[in-house]
Formats: sequence, C-alpha cells, structure tokens
Amino acid sequence: MSSRHNNAISAGGLLITLGIIFGDIGTSPLYVMKAIIGEGQIITSEVVLGGLSCIFWTLTLQTTIKYIIIILKADNKGEGGIFTLFALVRRIKIKWLYIPAIIGGSTLLADGMITPPISVASAVEGLRILNEDIPTIPIVIFILAILFIIQQFGTKFVGKFFGPVMLVWFSMLAVLGVNQITENAWVFKAVNPLYGYKLLVLHPGGFWILGAVFLCTTGAEALYSDMGHCGRNNIRTSWIFVKATLLLNYFGQGAWLLNHEGSNLADINPFFAIMPSWFLVVGVIIATFAAIIASQAMISGSFTLINEAIRLNFWPKVKVKFPTDLKGQIYIPSVNWILFAGCIAIVLYFKESSKMEAAYGLAIVMTFLMSTMLLVFYMIMKRWNFIFIACVFLLYFSIETSFLIANLNKLAHGGWVTLLIASVFVVIMLAWYLARKIKNSFVEFVHLKDYLGLLADLSNDLSVPKFATHLVYLTSADNKSEIEAKVIYSIMQKQPKRADIYWFVHVDVTDEPYRMEYTVRHIETNDIIRVDFKLGFRIEPKINLLFRKVVEDLVKEKEVDITSRYESLNKNNVIGDFKFVVLEKYLGYDTTMPFYKKIVLDIYFVLKALSMSEEKAFGLDTSSVLVEKVPMAIADVHDVKLKRVY
Repeated sequence: MSSRHNNAISAGGLLITLGIIFGDIGTSPLYVMKAIIGEGQIITSEVVLGGLSCIFWTLTLQTTIKYIIIILKADNKGEGGIFTLFALVRRIKIKWLYIPAIIGGSTLLADGMITPPISVASAVEGLRILNEDIPTIPIVIFILAILFIIQQFGTKFVGKFFGPVMLVWFSMLAVLGVNQITENAWVFKAVNPLYGYKLLVLHPGGFWILGAVFLCTTGAEALYSDMGHCGRNNIRTSWIFVKATLLLNYFGQGAWLLNHEGSNLADINPFFAIMPSWFLVVGVIIATFAAIIASQAMISGSFTLINEAIRLNFWPKVKVKFPTDLKGQIYIPSVNWILFAGCIAIVLYFKESSKMEAAYGLAIVMTFLMSTMLLVFYMIMKRWNFIFIACVFLLYFSIETSFLIANLNKLAHGGWVTLLIASVFVVIMLAWYLARKIKNSFVEFVHLKDYLGLLADLSNDLSVPKFATHLVYLTSADNKSEIEAKVIYSIMQKQPKRADIYWFVHVDVTDEPYRMEYTVRHIETNDIIRVDFKLGFRIEPKINLLFRKVVEDLVKEKEVDITSRYESLNKNNVIGDFKFVVLEKYLGYDTTMPFYKKIVLDIYFVLKALSMSEEKAFGLDTSSVLVEKVPMAIADVHDVKLKRVY
C-alpha cells in the first residue's frame, strides 16, 4: 500500500474504518461500568467518579497517545500489527526480539478467543430486563455458530453493512449518554485525575479496579493491526468521533449510577438501564449486531495474524484461502474452527458475561507490554530523541505494569483460562521458530562450483535414464554460490537424477509486506539456473505459479530454451517436463543433541504431522513433485567402534 493511500481521508474510508477498526473497543461500554461497580456492591460516588476518571485517562494516554499518535507511525508500507512491528525491528539484529513478538501475538490470539463470547453475551443478556428467565446461553452459541460458519464464504457482502451499523451504534451511545448527562452534568468533574488517584490509592482495594478499567481499551491493538485496511489518517480522524461517543456513554452511565448512589443494583447492567423501556428491544438488537461486528473484526484479525506468523516462521504451514476478491481478506479453516471451539468452551464454562469479565484483559495486557517493548526498539532504530524514548518507555511500562498487576487479581477467577490458551499458542510458535534454527544448524552447505563438472557429466550421461527435462530443487541457501550438501547427495547418490536443466529456487521472506521480486542467475547457460524470490511476509508463496511466471519471462527474453530435449518432442517444439524435488528432513534415531533441542524438535514434528505438507504449502500440489525424506544429521562412521573378526 502506498503511503499516499495510507494517508488518504474520505467519507467512505471513515465509514469503513468505523466498521472494521472500532468494533472491539466500541462495544466496551456494554460491560466496563458494570465490571467497575461489581456484583452486589453498594454504589458510591467515590467508585463511580474514580472509575470514570480512570476510563477517561486510560483512553487518553493508552489509546489516543500511545496507539493513535505514536504507534501508528510505525507502519511497514502502510501495514501494522505486532508481527509487522517485529518485521521492522528485527533489522537491528537483536536475537531475542522474537520473544516479545511471539508472546504478544499469542496473547492477542487468546484475546480473540474471548472477545466474541463476552461481546455477544453482554448484548444478549440485555433481554433479561424484559424477562429474567430468558435462556441466553443457547442464543449466544447460536449466534457464534452462524458467525463462524459464514467465515468460509467471506464477509464481502455483509461487510458493506458494518460501517453503517457501527455509525448507528456509536450515535446511539452518544444519545443515550447525553440523555442521562443532562440530568446530572456535574459528572464531568470526573475528568479531574484527582478522582482516579483517590480511587486507586486511598480507596480500600481501589487499585484492583484497574483490572475492570483496562477493559475500556482492550481493542486498542486492533487500531494498529488493521491499519493496512483503512489507512492511518482515517483511523486518527474517526477516533475523534468514536472517543467522544464512548466518553459520552460512559459518563451517561456514571450519571445514572450517581442518581442511584447507596443502592445495590445486583445484576442490573447500567448500559441497558439508561435506555428508555420502549427502546430496550431495539437497543439490544443494535447492541447484538455491534457485538457480532466486533467479533468479526477479531476473527478476521486472527486470520491476518496467523497468515503473517506463517510467513515469519512462527506458525505451522496451514491452508489459507481467499474467499473473495477483496484485498487482504483471507480465511484459514483450521484457525476458524480452533477459535470456534474455544469460544463455545468459554461460553459453556463461564455461562455469564460477568464471569467472562474476570478472565478478560489478563492476556491482552501482555500484548500491550510486548508492543511497548518493540515500539521502543523501533524508535531507537529510527533515531528518535533519546529523552522522548525514555519518557515513553517509563510512562507506558508503568501504566501497563499496573494494569498487569491489577489483572493478576483475576487469575483465580478465570484469568487462568486465557493465560492457558495464550501459553499453548506460545509453545506452538516458540517450538516452530526454534526448530528451524536447530534444523539450520545441521544444514551443511557446499560450493556449487565444485560440482559443476559433475552435474554437466551427469546431464550428458546417456547411460543414466533421464529423470526430467527440467529438475527444480527448493534451496534454503542464502548465498547464491552455495547449495545444501543434501541436494547434491539427492542428485548424485540417492538416485542419480539426470536432467537437461537444473533449477535451484530460493525464497526469501522480506520485511516489506507485499514485496514481489525475483532475480535470475545463469550459473551455467541453459544447464544450471538459480532463481531467487523476494516475497513480502503477507504474500502467499505459490511457487508453482511464481516459477511459471519466471520461466515465461525468461523464454520471452530468449534467456532459456525450455523445449524438450527428447528428439521426437524437440522437433515438434513440445515444452519439456518440469519436476520439483522437495527434501523433507526427519530426526534420525542416531542423532545426538541436547535434551531441550530434542523436546523442541519432538513438538515440531508433531505439529508438522498435523500441518500442511511442504508441497502444498509451496503451491506445488498440482505439479509433478517428488518428496524425498532425508535425515537431519548422519552419524559419523568414524565414531563407531566396530572390530572385524576373521
């Protein structure tokens, strides 16, 4: 995406932004004030005003300043998100930076598993004001089931309604809030941070209310993750409207609560309580649609996150589909059904949205901390003012650490669920990433020039049956003059593979999201050719199609002759056959390595068995492909103490 498009502002762009970006943070009024007041607690002005003050300054410091003003500057060709930020900062070659990226991505995925249940449940439970015996769990499960089922068809059609629906939603938030504020306008004194200070420091147990306050900003990461869909300036401009409506609604709920000071409202949600009785059913319907849109945004964001993780080697290769022609819209079946199973399990386990609130926030605050860490390295890389960097780090490390400590209070009340889910994702990403490092340590590279004569002799050896006219190997060798020793072993020894032209194809995943370039090196004219692809981390590596395009370009430029070398086919100008060889490594029984590496590789091979095959992952499933299994390492025979007995 060009920077011009990224900065363009339009009415349509602002409307789309409302529908795509602000679903999660926009539905937070459904449960935040309810969580701050707590179940069965006596309403006091100290808690109401202190809670509102904390909400105001959290949305200002955390969402507006950190995300809207600062972190949106850290774009990669218009794209955003924690993995995009990692792709930017890994250029400074600090080895451990993959750790905050993995933790942040994993906790964001865990958040994506609890956002749909809590949003939909909070909206549907509004019906209990009409009839407290309405069974909400089946309704919530039904809505979630429909939501996940339609993912495979794409959201191009329904997506057109997201913007208008969210415009109605935010407008409703503002109107409902203003209606209450007019009766108690002095609620605005909560803007004074002194009220927040008194609640957190002086009120008994007040600090732990931060765990509920944090829920008002949980969708802030989505503002950054979806920047590529809407553009930086559309997000910044629409946030002015969104923040105003959110604050009006929060303060409206606060005004209503102050009018009931001293009361114990039990299970009443102030969000629905401020609605006129005649509007309640309509309000619940609008809230439900807004919750569905918020859930859709998190699901789509999870697909994008996993797609980037695959390209950055953080996640096993799985099937990725493109259900519509809408740019950036993807569907990952395995992730869809994992999220669906997790959402249903959360609904059945917690049953009530108030209990889900106890689990919500603990995981996502870890994402915030990790993004702050990566942001600091980004600012260092860009040579921002050192004093400014230090201030940003100290401010947000203090704020987010406070949120983390407050959220730890939720651990025994359900917070362990999201931490457990996030931990599973961390193990998967860490094992997959480290396994590649371990595998690469066993790879032996040789200089290709040492084998040019052998390859030429084999190509002309008529006593060896021809294996293919064009033989294509995928290579991981970054150095264009080198090749894996196992590739030479496969060609020369495993089964001599005579071909007229040997192709070596290398794929380099770059930091730019949508880069698509290639270079060609003729090592031996019309005999040995190397092709290097530079693909962005958001590009699907369909090597079959990309390689075909390269060959077409080379033929057009008359750089290579791909006509079959068989005499009968050559005289009729028949195109020669292409065969791809994929070398699949396995861990041999005689391979010795440290215990922790063994564990990592054991997890890796289990994940690999469950993931997509190499040939499908590279889009070679429709080609002629040979998959050869080779051991990661071969034991040195000199170490075997074997005595010959005559």
